[in-house]
Amino acid sequence: MMILSLSSCAQKKPKSVHNSPNIPEINLSEQEWKDKLSPEQYYVLREKGTERPFTGKFVFTKDKGTYKCGGCDEPLFTDDMKFESNCGWPSFDKEIAGRKIIQSEDNSLGMKRIEITCAKCGGHLGHIFDDGPTETGKRYCVNSASLTFEPLKAVSKAGTIEKITLAGGCFWCIEAIFEELKGVSVVESGYANGDTENPTYKQVTTGKTGFAEAVQITYDQSVISFEELLEVFFSLHDPTTLNRQGADVGTQYRSGIYFHNEAQRKIAEKVISTLNKNKAFEDPIVTEVEQLKKFYIAENYHQEYYELNKEYPYCKAVIKPKMEKLHKIFSDKLKTK
Repeated sequence: MMILSLSSCAQKKPKSVHNSPNIPEINLSEQEWKDKLSPEQYYVLREKGTERPFTGKFVFTKDKGTYKCGGCDEPLFTDDMKFESNCGWPSFDKEIAGRKIIQSEDNSLGMKRIEITCAKCGGHLGHIFDDGPTETGKRYCVNSASLTFEPLKAVSKAGTIEKITLAGGCFWCIEAIFEELKGVSVVESGYANGDTENPTYKQVTTGKTGFAEAVQITYDQSVISFEELLEVFFSLHDPTTLNRQGADVGTQYRSGIYFHNEAQRKIAEKVISTLNKNKAFEDPIVTEVEQLKKFYIAENYHQEYYELNKEYPYCKAVIKPKMEKLHKIFSDKLKTK
């Protein structure tokens, strides 16, 4: 018999959010780093140097794409996270989810600051401050020399990249599932279609905010269709239980499809109608289909939760069986490892 305490999404977060990310590290000798990096990159990334203000190549860039760590090529920021701060260095209001950046106290130069470093290679990026102008209130002040830039691929300009927001119980489960699929580039856990502004996980778990635990999926229609995403969605959660998935009970665990455009709405309603008509489930589907109104990205420690916490009791008891089912039924849709 499964112990109930192992079957609820509302578990305590890992003890360390910032300082112990479970990301494969790169360990090179200093000579190897010198051979790999330019003198300017080595000065900033390995010696914690700072480039002169307004001299970096990314200070004023507005191109669409991804900013990566100059030491290991790990994606850290996207263009829509960047803003002009007039401080002299590239500034971002948040980072790509997944605990890719470590924050640590820096008491050098006679002042107290928070240093940010790449979790994968340990490269010095810059510092983070609480004076950002956007809703995050953050300003990641980053040296251009610590970054590289990958322009947005032409495929997105052809209109094949779309987003969809899905809810199917604990977002740890559905995030892990969709991250495995070919054609899916980004999966972010968060909170969809509620009433509270900037809700926290603690608030959402009360069931009083109106938000559902959900994931926002960025996918390439030329690789995987919306219908295929829904096929996986309906196969790996129970869409017939109202406000419940297993031991997870509450409106925050409801089943939902929050469409971003009219085409998605029509497809979702058609798929549900077909499944009900063919009696794919013993009971009628109660999945709500609504236009996405609000989506807030969840706290950093929820991102890539299964990948980073596979030995956690909830992951072993609840998520692992779903992953095994995914690999058994949809092996042809999975990314090549």
